[in-house]
Amino acid sequence: MSEKTTNLSAFKRVLGYVWPQWPTLIALFFWAAMIAVMFSASFLTIIPLLKVMMEEEGLHAWIDRKVCNERYGIDFSVPGRNELYDITSDAARYLYISRVDADKWGGEQGLKHGDQITKVTIGEHPSQDGSLAGMLELLATSESGQSLVLSVLRTDAQGNSVPLTLDKIVPEMPFYADWMQWPVSFIPRSEKNEDMLKAMIIVILALTAVTFIRCWARFYQTYLAEKVVSIANAKLREDVFHHALYMPVGFFAARGTSDTTSRIIGDVAQSGKGIKILFGKTIREPLVAMGAMTAAFTISWELSLIFLTSAPAVIGVIAIFGKKMKRAMKKSLVSTAQLLGRIQEAMNALRVVKVYNRQPWEVHEYEKKNREFLKYSLRMSKIDAATSPVMDAMGMVAAVGVILIGAVWVTHNKMQPSAFFALLACLGGAAESVRKVSDVWNMVQQANAAAERVFAVMDEPKEKEAPGAFAMKPLERQIEFRDIVFTYPSAQQPALEGVSLTVPAGQTVAVVGSNGSGKTTLVNLLPRFYDPDSGQILIDGQDIHQATFYSLRDQISMVTQNVVTFNDTIANNIAYGKPDATRDEVIAAAKRAYAHEFITTLPNGYDSMIGELSSGFSGGQLQRIVIARAILKNPRILIFDEAMSQIDAESEAKIHAALGDIMKGRTCFLIAHRFSTVISADRIVVVDKGRIVADGKHQELIQSCQVYKNLYETQLMSPQ
Repeated sequence: MSEKTTNLSAFKRVLGYVWPQWPTLIALFFWAAMIAVMFSASFLTIIPLLKVMMEEEGLHAWIDRKVCNERYGIDFSVPGRNELYDITSDAARYLYISRVDADKWGGEQGLKHGDQITKVTIGEHPSQDGSLAGMLELLATSESGQSLVLSVLRTDAQGNSVPLTLDKIVPEMPFYADWMQWPVSFIPRSEKNEDMLKAMIIVILALTAVTFIRCWARFYQTYLAEKVVSIANAKLREDVFHHALYMPVGFFAARGTSDTTSRIIGDVAQSGKGIKILFGKTIREPLVAMGAMTAAFTISWELSLIFLTSAPAVIGVIAIFGKKMKRAMKKSLVSTAQLLGRIQEAMNALRVVKVYNRQPWEVHEYEKKNREFLKYSLRMSKIDAATSPVMDAMGMVAAVGVILIGAVWVTHNKMQPSAFFALLACLGGAAESVRKVSDVWNMVQQANAAAERVFAVMDEPKEKEAPGAFAMKPLERQIEFRDIVFTYPSAQQPALEGVSLTVPAGQTVAVVGSNGSGKTTLVNLLPRFYDPDSGQILIDGQDIHQATFYSLRDQISMVTQNVVTFNDTIANNIAYGKPDATRDEVIAAAKRAYAHEFITTLPNGYDSMIGELSSGFSGGQLQRIVIARAILKNPRILIFDEAMSQIDAESEAKIHAALGDIMKGRTCFLIAHRFSTVISADRIVVVDKGRIVADGKHQELIQSCQVYKNLYETQLMSPQ
């Protein structure tokens, strides 16, 4: 089973099961974006709350100053809140310009850093109370196009204050100014304690509302991610199972079923975890981090950039851990499949294990596989456990730089404490979001490793029909094996070599031979469980390899030595080959197989369940149910491969009595070790070492074929 894929190609194929759900994906992205917006809004709400609590400035003054910064390209240093509204304070006599954008209105009018605005007059209206807050309000809220007169003091080279007057036009209002001013319009501009308490309550209520919206969005985003995963997993499991049923029988005969079962169940689930992560926190947390960083950049882009210098190192570490995780995960999945195989094998053979007292050996073998699985699990746990602390340490290094520089700025009044604390909150939120996704690459690599194993099954070739395969008509004349050579894929010697056999329609042929002679292989070529290396199998002169599988197998029924029933009712097991059969038809088939007599004694009759592993029924009973299934299909060709091996003497006698009627009009192949089965055949074909060495009746073969005579004496003779 080829498992060579590159990069994330297998995981990308899993995503192919996600894209058809694009309406859900759009909704998922919408709610993820809503979470990020609300998260960013939560951080930005911290600033006004801190400003009020730390008495830096009022909410109105803060918003007015932000509007002025965008409208005029001027930033003002802010005194304490009490000084801002106290017109008797020396610090409240002017608006001190701390920064001017050269390409905006302030720079164009010649204003400079250090200028002091002492009076603002717009039209005929100066600021109402002469306070700094009043001047800020007038600058922020006045309609554009009016006359604006600014009285400015500028310090010259000698340190003297030189008065200036600017008579200009009020510039355009920023488009978002109304949005910023609306939330605080409910709060009085008064700075009384009761008004400040009211302001704090409004901010806290706004923060609560934002949190509720974010939680609601988080619920929908998480649920939709789960929904996408569940639907994608279900469809992938269906496709893998569908593909497996159309794969050649030889694949499972050579490699068993436990590994494929593990891939369909466990590995599909593991790949689904990758989808869940990808459309869960992989979308949500980066958007949240972007929102937090956007808020941080609005506060201080310089400090935000310093924090981002750790990004390349973080990405490198994540990539290294991801590669290690993928290698460990692939080994773990193989170990899981082997562990499942040991469990299935031991449970299916529990009676044999007990009667031979092999429990200690089975436990020992299981412990070896389990410890191997444990080793890889611990390796993955170590990688997973190391990821988050490493991310935290690297984030702390970047944060230390921001804190040190920010502390210097606050000390030198280049940054307000509230803005600094809000910045730290934003960067902390961004770092936390990055930490949450630090294991995403590990989990995606785990999912990719699982997906590689899943698609290794999907990429196995199906049974191949010839191009333009025809629908074969039911057998009428004869079946011909013409110079057949067949070698099992893992074998060195051919199982069949130069076999030719013609069977007229309606004839019953017993195929006998020692174990490994090739008799079962021969009949398994007829329904095309395997294809010969060379030679042809013809039905009425038509090569079965040019026919469709359905038309060929539709005329064949098979009863094997290993009884195969399903966890379903007896009636459904009998009708498995003819799902539309009536209850009367099921009962008729059961009577002909002598199963009706014990089925009617069960409490639920034909509706009785055959449990998992066919529990609750004897081998003879199960074999008669299987024979009834073959009879109900009413095929042209019957294959009985050791079909009497689990039938008790009484049941065998009854079935033999009915065999003559069952085989009428049908071509039958009997593979048996019992003389009573062989003698009822029209002819006996003797196979030895992959070749047909004799063909005839019992008496003829006893006289002419030493191989048959030896078989008769050692295997076919049953005690009387």
